[in-house]
Amino acid sequence: MDVLDLSRWQFGITTVYHFLFVPLTIGLSVLVAGFQTAWHRTGNPTYLRMTKFWGRLFLINFAMGVVTGIVQEFQFGMNWSDYSRFVGDVFGAPLAMEGLMAFFLESTFLGLWIFGWERLSPRVHLATIWIAAIGTNLSAYFILAANSWMQHPVGYRLNPETGRAELTDIWAVLTNSTTLVTFPHVLFGAFVAAGMFVAGVSAWQLLKKRHVELFRISARVAMAVTLVASIGVALSGHWQAQIMTEQQPMKMAAAEALWEDETSAGFSIFAVGDVENGRNHINLQIPYGLSLLSTNTLDGAVEGINDIQARYESIYGPGDYRPVVGLAYWSFRLMIGFGMLAALLALAGLWLTRRRRLPVSPWFHRIAIAGIALPFLANSLGWIFTEMGRQPWTVFGLMRTAAAVSPGVDITEVAITLVGFTLLYAVLAGIEVRLLLKFIRLGPEDETEKPSEDTTPALSY
Repeated sequence: MDVLDLSRWQFGITTVYHFLFVPLTIGLSVLVAGFQTAWHRTGNPTYLRMTKFWGRLFLINFAMGVVTGIVQEFQFGMNWSDYSRFVGDVFGAPLAMEGLMAFFLESTFLGLWIFGWERLSPRVHLATIWIAAIGTNLSAYFILAANSWMQHPVGYRLNPETGRAELTDIWAVLTNSTTLVTFPHVLFGAFVAAGMFVAGVSAWQLLKKRHVELFRISARVAMAVTLVASIGVALSGHWQAQIMTEQQPMKMAAAEALWEDETSAGFSIFAVGDVENGRNHINLQIPYGLSLLSTNTLDGAVEGINDIQARYESIYGPGDYRPVVGLAYWSFRLMIGFGMLAALLALAGLWLTRRRRLPVSPWFHRIAIAGIALPFLANSLGWIFTEMGRQPWTVFGLMRTAAAVSPGVDITEVAITLVGFTLLYAVLAGIEVRLLLKFIRLGPEDETEKPSEDTTPALSY
């Protein structure tokens, strides 16, 4: 391995690890706000207990996401300084907006929510958690706008004197068509993650027969959110696939191991390919599926890897413009598979808990606990596909990954930081899991018959 390989591994590890916290934070912020709204409107103390219980878990996850996100941003200067120099004028704008507007919004009002139970009126206090949730979602939007520019650069010009990309239209960057399809897809995926987390934790409590009514409600709400969000993931993913086919046809071709241009193309279920010779030995397909996914028509034309490779060589010069086809192919399938399993689990849970029922057998509770992992696996694989499928480009069509790495960093320095970050994140993962398990076991607080806002959901050790 060289500096480039190790730098890619380091950025991949820290990014995937950070994104384990992001979807849960996005989804839980809205669920906690929803539970507090239900308590504010009904006065039912069960909803107050739900708000504080899930609020504690949300705060733990939020804090860990902030810590890991800071480390991730440092790498742009550490390992990818040539990338930062090239795109800093464009890439930095949405990231600055995220920090100065969205993050400050969510952190400020989250602080008011944590410490405002005794000090703010019920209506104002409720507004603080909703504003924090809005800030969390805005934060995601600005970050996705920056990432989408790497996938489909718009609103810029290349300065021939400095060799840098310079921002010309911030509105074009913020309304990038890639951003407009990616944001709802990520948002729905976050609600699936939060829904399955709440459902799984509720299933554990129900398996132990603790606070049955509270966690029955939590489980039902969470499974409904998961099912609806899963439908949203599928619809937004279909839209995203069409944009991807138009903007990054090589990524779609690699996702389907499609080697030659094809009309009425089938969706591959299982394939065994020969990458060196650009063909498949085995390819089980759903007829017309890929054309429908990519073009919304049964007879639509989809470009193949070999044909795109030849076209890119004529545009960008000699080189291998194929991503790792096997990785793109299987990450795409596993992403879809894990997401579908989460939706089916939510549907089964809603059926088993209909009319205030609870599953008699413990099997569903145990499956639901294990099901917490499904959306996190799907989200991680989706991002691996998104980023690895863009290779060999860091900024599609403008800058290759090999040209983005820091020139002054040697392999020893990258190896040390790679091992250091990995070990640090392992420690942080242990702390996160320990804290979550501690407060899950403690369960929700008991409230008086006439609930008041005299207790704080702040963590206590």
